[in-house]
Amino acid sequence: MFCVPGGMGLRATDITDPNYFHKVVDCQWACPAHTPVPEYIRLIAHGRYSDAYMINWKSNVFPGILGRTCDRPCEPACRRTRVEDETVVGARKEPVAICRLKRVAADFKDDVSGLMPRAPEVSNGRKIACIGAGPASLTVARDLAVMGYEVTLFDQNPQLGGMIRTQIPHFRLPVSVIDEEMDYITSVGNIAFKQREVDSLKAVLAEDWDAIFVGTGAPRGRDLAIPGRDAAAANIHIGIDWLSSVSFGHVDTVGKKVIVLGGGNTAMDCCRTARRLGGETVKVIVRSGFEEMKASPWEKDDAMAEDIPILNFMTPKAFHVEDGRLVGMTFETVRAEYDEKGRRSLVPTGDPDPYVECDDVLVAIGQENAFPWIERDIGLEFDARWDMPVVDRVTLQSTHPKVFFGGDAAFGPENIIWAAAHGHDAAISIHKLLEGEDLKDRPAPLMDVVSQKMGIHEWSYDNDIRVDPRFKVPHRALEESLANLSAEVELGFDPVLAFKEAQRCLNCDIQTVFAPKLCIECDACVDICPMDSITFADNGEEQDLRLRLTAPALNADQDLYIGEGLPTGRVMVKDEDVCLHCGLCAERCPTGAWDMRKYFIEMTHAGQA
Repeated sequence: MFCVPGGMGLRATDITDPNYFHKVVDCQWACPAHTPVPEYIRLIAHGRYSDAYMINWKSNVFPGILGRTCDRPCEPACRRTRVEDETVVGARKEPVAICRLKRVAADFKDDVSGLMPRAPEVSNGRKIACIGAGPASLTVARDLAVMGYEVTLFDQNPQLGGMIRTQIPHFRLPVSVIDEEMDYITSVGNIAFKQREVDSLKAVLAEDWDAIFVGTGAPRGRDLAIPGRDAAAANIHIGIDWLSSVSFGHVDTVGKKVIVLGGGNTAMDCCRTARRLGGETVKVIVRSGFEEMKASPWEKDDAMAEDIPILNFMTPKAFHVEDGRLVGMTFETVRAEYDEKGRRSLVPTGDPDPYVECDDVLVAIGQENAFPWIERDIGLEFDARWDMPVVDRVTLQSTHPKVFFGGDAAFGPENIIWAAAHGHDAAISIHKLLEGEDLKDRPAPLMDVVSQKMGIHEWSYDNDIRVDPRFKVPHRALEESLANLSAEVELGFDPVLAFKEAQRCLNCDIQTVFAPKLCIECDACVDICPMDSITFADNGEEQDLRLRLTAPALNADQDLYIGEGLPTGRVMVKDEDVCLHCGLCAERCPTGAWDMRKYFIEMTHAGQA
């Protein structure tokens, strides 16, 4: 809580703490790179696509890529899902399409090459090696190159991008988008790329590097050791390796009947790719329940829209081979049971084992890290349980002071936005290391809070709440999509739809700021608040106070805003959880005790402190 407990109850909220209002902007708080979401959405609404793109580019590095592929941790946090009344909108509560609006900025921007930073003409003489050329390493390179560091990226593949290029199908992410955003990074200067498969970290440490960053991802797909695996090996493929082979053009066909094992996003990519390579009957089979699948809901929706059924609660039991050829699989039907602590176990139902015919099986049951190229005698410790490098979660430094990790290589499989966030943090740490500074002393974010008041009852922003349901992203016709492996399925918002979707944003970064000294406790703000989020009450302990509000504040993860110093001795309490940031309290207040202030926070990157 940002309201400090006192002897007689809660003390006034410290709104000067950079993280207080940051936490209230739930989408930005949830984004690992802390992208200023409401700010760029407003710019899109005004047609300022280039400015919106650059805000994204500074924070998350890959706006065009992430606008198509991000796992969208920002969207479940969107305030709209908590305050919207589905009986009014006539649909389920849905967040603002934050991710697809990010793509709008990328799709409609002007030439932004002139807005990109450039490395100094003379380097600082310090050399950084990045092993792996995926999103984490690329972020490190971009952040350090502009400071004069000479950064070299090594990868076994011939092009930059890592899993962005090799594992995401082109019908989701066109090659042209990847190339464009790789070019923006390398055009900074001081960044070199060398195709090289690193087989010894000890050898790299012996070279002339001031620091080394490891961003090699989680390159090993899990296999399935069940009867028939060896006999059917020719027609059983590890999902991530198969997708890479498709991406590089080494695989261009698949059997007519395909089973995809697994319930994550890689499985969804595999099944949709198989449909485009000739799979007439493609089935996804998963051990868990449909709702428990790790795949994003929209990925499941897209797969099913392409006539791909998802069969759940089926555990693989055996591969079947006839005359040296894979012909099918048997499964055991299970059900979920939960113990008193809510832990799930899958138990056999006793039903007959289902048999599913197939020509090929794609195994997408998870990914693992693999570091056979890192020697165990170089001062770099590994976790005994998981055989993962011991890495500090704040600094990304390993137990070898010159070696840093990020992305999937640091803590296991995640997603691109986490890789970018790790890259920013690692770049800060590398710079501090080479400057002889304390790596734990992290630079504070840049913060600005500006009143939006222009007159007595005039404001520089409009927050007329729209009741529109979430607008659907147009898709290419199914027949056309399935006929072309490279035809992008999602067509994206046009400017008209983008404007309408942007209008659904509640402007959570426009904050209600309370001045107790100006308040006469007339309750005008209480009367006009559409969400009953404001209460004037006697102070008390937090748990008790939450239940005494006009509308009980039941979400303890969201803070209460406490205002002290009222003539009656009461406190003003605002439940940040359901506030619409509509500004009606400020418009109604006769004394100006309420103000609407635009809060902007930008995470500090390497060299900006």
